[in-house]
Amino acid sequence: MAAARTLVELFYDVVSPYSWLGFEVLCRYQHIWNIDLRFRPAFLGGIMQATGNKPPAMLPKRAEYLLKDIKRMGKYYQVPVQISADDFQRILSKGSLGAMRFITAIDMTQPQFLEPVSRAFWLRFWSQVSTLQSQLLAPLSVARQAGLSSEQAQKLLDMVSSPAVKNRLRETTEDAIKYGAFGMPAVVAHFNGEQHLFFGSDRLELLASVIGE
Repeated sequence: MAAARTLVELFYDVVSPYSWLGFEVLCRYQHIWNIDLRFRPAFLGGIMQATGNKPPAMLPKRAEYLLKDIKRMGKYYQVPVQISADDFQRILSKGSLGAMRFITAIDMTQPQFLEPVSRAFWLRFWSQVSTLQSQLLAPLSVARQAGLSSEQAQKLLDMVSSPAVKNRLRETTEDAIKYGAFGMPAVVAHFNGEQHLFFGSDRLELLASVIGE
């Protein structure tokens, strides 16, 4: 008899390049490890506010380190993340609430597109940085890039301001906080009756060890 699959929840926000790294690694390993990977799009700004955390790039020395670190990790994990000092300020000023509401609408109605749409947002945020900023985050354009029809994308865009979508994103963000999250990515493994929280994209070997992979 096969062992029961371990539920692994990934709380992420496309504003976070480290979330992208963790997302891609877990996407690869979901087919190798005995896990059920559940994507939980949440709002990093809400987690930061609730826990008193601040974006790491706000500390100049840490921002310097992050630029090098993300570049190294992108190369190691073969994720096409490109990042400059300007990107931090641009992304922080834009925020990701609209993008995460759009992704939440996808999760609620077209979950089969959740992975490609999330990836397409990350590509826009953290890879195709030379594109015009106004076009950069346009959800319709991102959705089409991920394979949705114009009609499907428009329906999703119409949902973004609905109470159902806003409440779902708020609830998912609150779930992450209840598990102890203070930043992203936050990975929660449900194993042997316990919940194990891992923060960051560099704790996945530890996750594997805890769940017996």
